[in-house]
Amino acid sequence: MTELEIIKGCIRQNSTCQRLLYEQMAGKMFTVCLRYANDVMEAEDMMQEGFVRVFTYIYQFKFEGSFEGWVRRIMVNSALKYLQKKKIIFSEIKESDTAFSLHYYSYSHLEEQELLKLISNLPDGYRIVFNLYVIEGYSHEEIGQMLHIQPSTSRSQLVKARKMLQKQLIELEKIAV
Repeated sequence: MTELEIIKGCIRQNSTCQRLLYEQMAGKMFTVCLRYANDVMEAEDMMQEGFVRVFTYIYQFKFEGSFEGWVRRIMVNSALKYLQKKKIIFSEIKESDTAFSLHYYSYSHLEEQELLKLISNLPDGYRIVFNLYVIEGYSHEEIGQMLHIQPSTSRSQLVKARKMLQKQLIELEKIAV
């Protein structure tokens, strides 16, 4: 079946098409959810809620742009809704805390999985903002709206995330040398 046929089948609530869509997208969408989750079980819960939303609102897909991108946005929003229940605290930092640099050696030798593991070790607020800004491409203003925080808070969380990643990279560099 083509993607178009599967989507139309899902709009008709055809369980075979829903299963096919799930099977085609689950791996990628689990990876998206895992970036926001603290563990595998939490990511599975996020993904489950995301697919419920996908199947509930699939009739709203306008067949413009990427369907995978549409599903991805739903997964990100579902992950954020899930995390909002946890009452994550975003803290401000002083402007003097914003200076940092990354060593070329450190990140030039990282495998994708190693980098994702470092990102997953970040505290919730840092990890969420880092993922939204760096990986998903949202602006600080958009992140602020999504998370009900000030854009400056989003910026400071990103700076803290980068600083923490830098420390982790420096540690990896020490081990590698």
